[in-house]
Amino acid sequence: MSFNIVLIEPEIPNNTGNIGRLSLGTGSTLHLVKPLGFELSDKRVKRAGLDYWKHLNLVIYESTEEFFFQHRDKKMAFLSSHGKKDHWDIPFENDMFLIFGKESVGLSKSILENNKKHLYKIPLYSEHIRSLNIANAVSIVVYEGLKHLP
Repeated sequence: MSFNIVLIEPEIPNNTGNIGRLSLGTGSTLHLVKPLGFELSDKRVKRAGLDYWKHLNLVIYESTEEFFFQHRDKKMAFLSSHGKKDHWDIPFENDMFLIFGKESVGLSKSILENNKKHLYKIPLYSEHIRSLNIANAVSIVVYEGLKHLP
């Protein structure tokens, strides 16, 4: 019972460290797609992930093309503030890929366009906020998904 958490071009080391810790705690695999906005050796990544980072199941890709080619036949859900369906409507399955974009701009327009049928959002109930912190967003989606798995 686990997921594949995918961060496309993450920019903030603390977020990635926290998501790594969440990945380990939920039995999920963390996939990082380059370019990264930091070095994995950055002390902020390590601090946020604490001493758990060495136990993490981590896969790194050189590009989005490499990632999507390797996993072209896998079930995926894409999370974006541009989604029309809510995250609790994701048809969660064991080992599915949950795709998140970079902190500053989210997923690229081409990824959004190519995956409209699998695009979801976390609803926000204030017009004063554009999005949630990515580490919080990943947590919300992963734990919602876990309750749907057998």
